[in-house]
Amino acid sequence: MTQARYPEIKPTSGYGDPRIRSTGPGPGAGGETDPERSSMLSGRLALVLSILVGQLWAIGVGLNAWMQGQTRTAWWAAAFGVASFGVALWAWRLGERHDR
Repeated sequence: MTQARYPEIKPTSGYGDPRIRSTGPGPGAGGETDPERSSMLSGRLALVLSILVGQLWAIGVGLNAWMQGQTRTAWWAAAFGVASFGVALWAWRLGERHDR
């Protein structure tokens, strides 16, 4: 049935191979056993996502202020974006020391 519907799929491509019983990752995939590493990665992810949201907010506020001629507010928003990028670099460097 699949061959008639999708003629570009060859029976030898693995899809129609009767020797393949299941697909997906092998045994032990996704088994993170170190809870400290997992919590550190989750913390980094939360920090990076909050920085991303802050930078998107700063871009929106800064662009609106610039278009309205409020250059002072636009420069403050740009400074906020640069500072949040600095915090992201600091967190990255801090994480490198703990990974060793």
